[in-house]
Amino acid sequence: MKPLEGVRIVSVEQYAAGPYGTMLLAGMGADVIKVENGASGGDPARYTGPHHLGPADSQYFQTWNLGKKSVTLDLKSVEGRRQFERLVQGADAVVNNLRGDQAGKIGLDYAALGKLKPSLVCLHITAYGRNNERAARPGYDYMMQAESGIMSLTGEPGGPPSRTGGPSMIDYATGLTAMVGLLGAMLGAARTGKGGDVDVCLHDVALHQLGYAATWFLNTGEVQTQQPRSGHFSVAPVQTVPTSDGWIFIMCMTQKFWEAMIGAIGRPDLQADPRFSDNPSRFRNREALTDLLDIEFLKHPTQHWLDVLSDVLPVAPVHDIGQALSTPFVQSIGMVQSTPHPEAGELRVMASPIKINGERPRPGVCSALGADNEALLDQPATAEDQRR
Repeated sequence: MKPLEGVRIVSVEQYAAGPYGTMLLAGMGADVIKVENGASGGDPARYTGPHHLGPADSQYFQTWNLGKKSVTLDLKSVEGRRQFERLVQGADAVVNNLRGDQAGKIGLDYAALGKLKPSLVCLHITAYGRNNERAARPGYDYMMQAESGIMSLTGEPGGPPSRTGGPSMIDYATGLTAMVGLLGAMLGAARTGKGGDVDVCLHDVALHQLGYAATWFLNTGEVQTQQPRSGHFSVAPVQTVPTSDGWIFIMCMTQKFWEAMIGAIGRPDLQADPRFSDNPSRFRNREALTDLLDIEFLKHPTQHWLDVLSDVLPVAPVHDIGQALSTPFVQSIGMVQSTPHPEAGELRVMASPIKINGERPRPGVCSALGADNEALLDQPATAEDQRR
């Protein structure tokens, strides 16, 4: 049995942050019902190309919606509201990732829905929160990377501010954070019988990702900037180095790793150089150290250095996407899965990073737009639903 079997989540969601989080719950067995507005075509992600999967579906959409059901409702109509409230009566939580001013207006908060079911948890994933001067503003991942300072830390010194290369990383972090809040509130509701509102927003999560760089500024006024070779803010060498056929990332986080590395590359003499004898010295002289390391690492290809260093210190090849997804290791751990698709025949997807009892979930694709209306909307709530 999956850990969330028997849990029902009703989600008014679109694009990434909310859908990513609820997809993880679906993979753990939750019954996730995706509420979409059929009149407007549903989640806009269904139509985002360039790789479409038939009418109202795309690879972009399925990336965040595996394992879910779809119903179409107009929440602003009398009938749509009636059907929505019927779903809510049988649910454990209602999730939305609308603008911060919308949940209260259309009755998706605990003040409205808690009357139907006191143990209900209402999760709100917004751009800037629901109770401040920016509540009505829309917001997206890349905006938050810009405003939070993350873009100022990304890229090479002297280059333009850059977003992180991975698409939607703030959306993902927000979805994950939101699910922690949701599951925590659901555990509390199971214990006390009283639910409530949970709020997580893109802006706050993006700021939180600054981590120790934020702590340093708040306590010392030190402002971190872009680091050469994607280097660490205070430890060296922790950075990329070129090989004769590519790049690798080395991580000498401790003095032990530094000494092991210079021995493995045939330069134990570097330890006697006062510029590199300890981490503060290496960090102050990082440019000179980089020049010396480049000379050594350019002598051999990436695989040579992986063979020499993998048992000596933390080291990794710098892959492109194709290389990253095609390694024997990624295949052996099951991080790439195939699932049947009614139009594509078979769709290859990323597997869940969560394993339960050693097994990754294998959810199917999200239902077609409104495909579950008959099963979920045209039946009255049962007595069991009312008790949930």
